[in-house]
Amino acid sequence: CGTTGESPTLTYAEHKEIIVTAVKCAGGRVPVMAGTGSNNTAEAIDFTKHAEKAGADAALVVAPYYNKPTQEGLFQHYKAIANATALPIFIYNIPGRSVINIADATLARLAEACPNIAGVKDATGDLARIATLKHLVGDRLVLLSGEDMTMVGFNAMGGEGVISVVSNLAPHLSAKVQRLSLAGEHQKAREAHAPLVPLINALFAETNPIPVKYAAHLMRKCSTHVRLPLVAPSVAVQTSMRAELSALGLI
Repeated sequence: CGTTGESPTLTYAEHKEIIVTAVKCAGGRVPVMAGTGSNNTAEAIDFTKHAEKAGADAALVVAPYYNKPTQEGLFQHYKAIANATALPIFIYNIPGRSVINIADATLARLAEACPNIAGVKDATGDLARIATLKHLVGDRLVLLSGEDMTMVGFNAMGGEGVISVVSNLAPHLSAKVQRLSLAGEHQKAREAHAPLVPLINALFAETNPIPVKYAAHLMRKCSTHVRLPLVAPSVAVQTSMRAELSALGLI
């Protein structure tokens, strides 16, 4: 349960139910990384313990939003969550939504203090920091991109994958990009990524997940409904989304 899953407008019961449902649907075929973050540490711990009990394979814990903790507060927040579970914890750094940035030094400190902190989902768009993180933590943390547009460059800098929005629509194309880039075939990865660029741009023409849910609706995967305060996409976004999906043969 994250941005694309509209987690801010889920009730606590819905959030927990979705984790259970995802684990059941996966049926062990693929790992399930459950979104268990909150700006309330006790609540994040509760969600994470629930995910562990439900059979999730890892927890993705977003940086606390709105209350803007210090770096020491961030350290204590993640340490408390990690100490409350045996699940691998992936820290989600997305300052564009949470306002705060988790500093490289804080991530390195957490990696040293908490053995089950396994990785970082980085949605800063700052590829240079990947080099810094690799210098600080080596292979201790798995570094995953949180941005579709920079996924090739992210892996080239030492990243190991992506948690993707566009993969909800074109998983086969996104997976091809990852296979090539992780194999060191960066030119081929760029060529495979290029056809996705117009679709990625369309997906973020308005606030995620408004466009991606509309796109999934066009592909007959779900309804267009989003909960307030999100609203339906504009006519312009609807038109561009239909065009980009058609161009890729997805509808």
